[in-house]
Amino acid sequence: MTEKMDKRISESKAWGYVVIGGLLEIVWASGFKYEAIPPIVVLIALLTSFDLIIRAAKTLPIGTVYAVFAGMGTLGTTIVEIVWSGGEVSGLRIVFILTLLACIIGLKLSSKGSET
Repeated sequence: MTEKMDKRISESKAWGYVVIGGLLEIVWASGFKYEAIPPIVVLIALLTSFDLIIRAAKTLPIGTVYAVFAGMGTLGTTIVEIVWSGGEVSGLRIVFILTLLACIIGLKLSSKGSET
């Protein structure tokens, strides 16, 4: 059983974990502000997102994993806030959101996992 726990996941599966973890980060971070998200959902999303990020970091570079995870959360929670606040958004804010998105994609495309 120890062998199975030490075995690293594939790079593509690790990226899947990062994406799911980033989406769950949007849920729990938004849950801190909006009462429509039940506290139990916030707690489950929080714990699951960090578990997935920890698993992904065993295969992928930790700096890239965390940057993509945090960037997805930032981007997602900003979009949630724009939608829930009635669509108030400036052109400059859109530019920065798109820049953040480009950086996240760039990190993903330029990273090399530690798999051999």
